[in-house]
Amino acid sequence: MRVDEAVARYLYELEAARDASSHTVRAYRGDLDLFVQSLRSAESTELSDITLEDCRSWVWAMSTAGDAASSIGRRASAVKSFFHWAHSRGDILSNVAARLSAPKKPAHLPRVVAATAMGHVLDDLAARAATGDPIAVRDFAMWELLYASAIRVSELVGIRLGDIDWADSTVRVLGKGAKERVVPFGVPARDALLNYRDNARPALPVTADTTHLFVGARGKPLTTRTVYGVVSAIIGAMPGSGPKGPHILRHTAATHLLDGGADLRSVQEILGHSSVGTTQIYTHVSSERLKKAYATAHPRA
Repeated sequence: MRVDEAVARYLYELEAARDASSHTVRAYRGDLDLFVQSLRSAESTELSDITLEDCRSWVWAMSTAGDAASSIGRRASAVKSFFHWAHSRGDILSNVAARLSAPKKPAHLPRVVAATAMGHVLDDLAARAATGDPIAVRDFAMWELLYASAIRVSELVGIRLGDIDWADSTVRVLGKGAKERVVPFGVPARDALLNYRDNARPALPVTADTTHLFVGARGKPLTTRTVYGVVSAIIGAMPGSGPKGPHILRHTAATHLLDGGADLRSVQEILGHSSVGTTQIYTHVSSERLKKAYATAHPRA
């Protein structure tokens, strides 16, 4: 079987049988196309003729070209997944990419908003919401929930009215891999959400068949782009460099939870991480802040 035919079958199964998102399939297609084009005779190459050295040469070429380690790692992961699939089907005798490795990504700690700065932001948003403007009320409720629950922006915009248990102060969200989880939130977020639900949302032109909790000025379900705009306008005005999107609120919530004494496993469940190793980066953030405080305050630091 030619490698391009095998890739096409793999992508079809990924989308149809495994119910992968269109974004995931599109990313895999782009990465695997790059790999196929790197082969000596490109699409005409037989799948069984590809060797580990072919895979390693491709990774080496990307490294010497200056591609980001994160990009190389993602592309190598796509190739490894593809060959694992081909081997499991019996299309190749051995998984030639099983030992393929990529350059390690440099350790970048996530940007986190300090608790005092977060308090100032929430106070400012609350003051805007107190004017009764429906969009200001919505933005305050949205920000409170993002920070209180540490959910992803994609999970936020997917929330429907029936997903919130008001008595229990929890929200049901659909995360990566279509995995559902229930996340708690606090009293301030609950109050902001109730104000939005009872007063601001009905003031917007929402149709009866719209069940999404958060909607835009025209009454349509809120988009991730709109949420990004709301958050980045505030984060971008803060001192410091780095990302300014809604994911910072997720990083901030996780770090503040650990700073406040939450155990790592509980934070893992709240974030919806499949591995506790992914959650452990937030312990490094907390330790870095402790080191800075020590270096600033201790006379013999």
